[in-house]
Amino acid sequence: MRALALTPDGPVVRDQPLAARAGEATIRTVVAGVCATDLELVKGYMGFDGVLGHEWVGVVEDAPDPAWIGRRVVGDINAACGECATCAAGRPTHCPQRTVLGIQDRDGAFAERLSLPLRNLHAVPEGVPDEAAVFVEPLAAACEILQQIHVRPTDRVVVLGVGRLGQLCARVLALTGARVDAISRNPGRLELLPPGIGRGTLDEADALAGADLVVDCTGNPEGLALATKLVRPRGTLVLKTTTHDLGTLSPIPWILDEITLVGSRCGPFAPALRMLASGTVDPTDLISAEYALDDGLAALDRAARRDTVKVLLRP
Repeated sequence: MRALALTPDGPVVRDQPLAARAGEATIRTVVAGVCATDLELVKGYMGFDGVLGHEWVGVVEDAPDPAWIGRRVVGDINAACGECATCAAGRPTHCPQRTVLGIQDRDGAFAERLSLPLRNLHAVPEGVPDEAAVFVEPLAAACEILQQIHVRPTDRVVVLGVGRLGQLCARVLALTGARVDAISRNPGRLELLPPGIGRGTLDEADALAGADLVVDCTGNPEGLALATKLVRPRGTLVLKTTTHDLGTLSPIPWILDEITLVGSRCGPFAPALRMLASGTVDPTDLISAEYALDDGLAALDRAARRDTVKVLLRP
């Protein structure tokens, strides 16, 4: 099969066999999305070597349970062992033996086919188009914020960075009734935000100081410094940025102002699918370009441009 893989010499499009695993489903990839994490992996984050891609929609071609064959699906990216103490405690996304699709010890979705356990799969409702369903994984990550934190309608919320993930976080947080303001260095991305969400540039960020909740989706280490500046004492910082560049930042302000830091990554797929099925969130306006899998290197280059939000790959 054709695949876009990350090697020690960089990303390449090549022919390779499917790394199928016993007892798992084989899925034909219909469309996949390029994520900021994919771009960080190319820069050296996690030291990954294998097929990239963890946002996808596909059709099950083979499965231990024949009832899944032919179904259109998306899937949780963390493949846990299901047997350790962490899994038994209900924390499979933190299983110490887990593999992570396209990120850690498991080939991803930038390929004609992929392999995942059946327990990771979620059927896509019939009325949800592929171009929307491919956003389920990052939309679930946005929903995870509400799993972790009680956001009140009276809260002031600031989302830093409104690229691929920040757009979805701002849209989900706005559903709580809270005042949500978004800050970006890119005015074009601010224009994509739906009505009701405040918009500002970096030069205007100081006016939003004293926020109850600040969500860092900037994708760079400077974002956390700005988030620290904007959050009120005893406020909450949600950290969504994963980057190969760790940067340097003193924890002293977090201690003195008693700031709560919340790491946040993967989230629940079921509510994300319901949002898409009901039209509560429509992310399709974030699609900037589509590429064939054989043009995967060009797709990565396009995804890294500041005027781009979401790039899709079609095998």
